[in-house]
Amino acid sequence: MTLPSTDQRATARGRDIAPLLENGEGDAGGRALAMSAVSNGAPPGASAALGGDAARRLWRGRPSTDVRVAGAGGALRAAAGPVAILTAIALLAPLLAPHGSLEVTNAGPFAAPGTHALLGTDEIGRDVLSRVLYGIRTSWLSALGVIAAGAAFGSLVGAIAGAVGGFVDTVLMRLTDLFLSLPAPVLAIAVIASLGPSLMNTLLALSIVWWPWYARIVRGEVRALAARPHAEAARLAGVGRTRLVLKHLLPGAIAPVVVTMSLDVGNLILALAGLSFIGLGAPAPAAELGAMSARGLDYLFGHPWVPIAPAVAVALLALAANLSGDLINRRIDERTNR
Repeated sequence: MTLPSTDQRATARGRDIAPLLENGEGDAGGRALAMSAVSNGAPPGASAALGGDAARRLWRGRPSTDVRVAGAGGALRAAAGPVAILTAIALLAPLLAPHGSLEVTNAGPFAAPGTHALLGTDEIGRDVLSRVLYGIRTSWLSALGVIAAGAAFGSLVGAIAGAVGGFVDTVLMRLTDLFLSLPAPVLAIAVIASLGPSLMNTLLALSIVWWPWYARIVRGEVRALAARPHAEAARLAGVGRTRLVLKHLLPGAIAPVVVTMSLDVGNLILALAGLSFIGLGAPAPAAELGAMSARGLDYLFGHPWVPIAPAVAVALLALAANLSGDLINRRIDERTNR
């Protein structure tokens, strides 16, 4: 009797695995069982036989349908309301503001809040409401920009470290640890002091200190996902490292990155306001909330609306951002625990 060849055994093993894949394509246990069947005897050349149907179904377990990714999408939709409102206010500030940010009104200096000026005027006669709206525009869009830059660069560093491993991983993670070991506010102040106070230099300084946590998060997620069945099956099917990372590993890291980004917006708004408050942000007469509060402190007891209005705007911005972040985190947790 003629024994079946190696290729015939591999093909038969692929046919045996196919029902497992069809019945448990979205089930991690089914994929693990199928993966075990592949690894317990399939020779190196067996991936060609499996690549036709069985292995292709296996690694098409679609990490993008991972519950964490689905949770991130649902949470983003739920939190889109307050974020969209704040973004609309920021973008439409020139249309919503009764006056320009530097325009001197006819009400005169230190006009109390009333119908002529809802939040009063400052020491020069500029409308406080208009300047607060322009300040919200600056703070909100600046925070989103820094978060996007930090998350993008940190995710790139983390993905490279997690996917390549070895010496590259060690070097990138030690560099990340170096940035994490330094107090972020002190490092940002040092960068701004060396470059000079301006809004762009402040954003650059914050971007430099804001990426390490994202690198750590993405690196950990990539390394964890690389050991899952769909990643192992993708390697057996001949998927290259770059495609494996971009299509099968990074999508699984979306949820924790989104949660971190959403929670960071409020902290970043406060950091921007704090740096501007001590004179390291946009110079006068720019409409920046922290700087407006600092310049208005001299009038706190005689004309309290001048420093209090921008301070309240900072608090409301940070509160709205934190509530949206908590909502995103809660929705993802709910979907993960189902």
